[in-house]
Amino acid sequence: MLPSRPSPHQPRKTPQQQRARQTRQRILDAAARVFTEYGYAAGTTDRIAEAAKLSVGSVYQYFPNKDSILLTLTLAHIDEGIEAVRASLTAVATSPVRPEQWLPAMVGAYADLHSHNPRLHKVLFEESPRPPELLDRFHQAERDAADAVEQFLRSDPSLDLADPTRSARVVVAVIESLVHRFVSQRPDDVDSPHLTSEIVDLLVAYLRAERV
Repeated sequence: MLPSRPSPHQPRKTPQQQRARQTRQRILDAAARVFTEYGYAAGTTDRIAEAAKLSVGSVYQYFPNKDSILLTLTLAHIDEGIEAVRASLTAVATSPVRPEQWLPAMVGAYADLHSHNPRLHKVLFEESPRPPELLDRFHQAERDAADAVEQFLRSDPSLDLADPTRSARVVVAVIESLVHRFVSQRPDDVDSPHLTSEIVDLLVAYLRAERV
């Protein structure tokens, strides 16, 4: 059996020396600025190298192509989101916890994360390729969030849910879908408290609906 080929999107090995790590981060910071300004198609490695004040050859020492840089930025964004959601739920982790208590924190965490740089978010999740390793990480992040939500749902005796696992997945999907849609179409509304409260009201009504 032939060994599988490495993904062309994978970055080169993460450097161990501090100076090299700083250079790698410098490239990523420059790339974020370039993709924000120029988008995916025009966000070339030449522009990234210029923004980082490095040669193109130096960029290629760390990343084989711009898609590899985008993958690294996107994975970091997903990890940041996981931490933000975990922190928001930990802050209200008493038992039982009503949806009216933990949903505002969770929706707010998603909205805050997406409102930092809506243009870059659109490049990362709509314009650039989505290699298998990115989709796997994204789906794992969704499952982790749904697992955390499910624990809250099961601990709340005031809820009468036929399938808490499914309901948890619906909650996560609704939050992600609506926040992402506003990032793409109405970015100025993402950090609006009205958007957060409307999503919370929608989900509380869903969770407290009478089950037939």
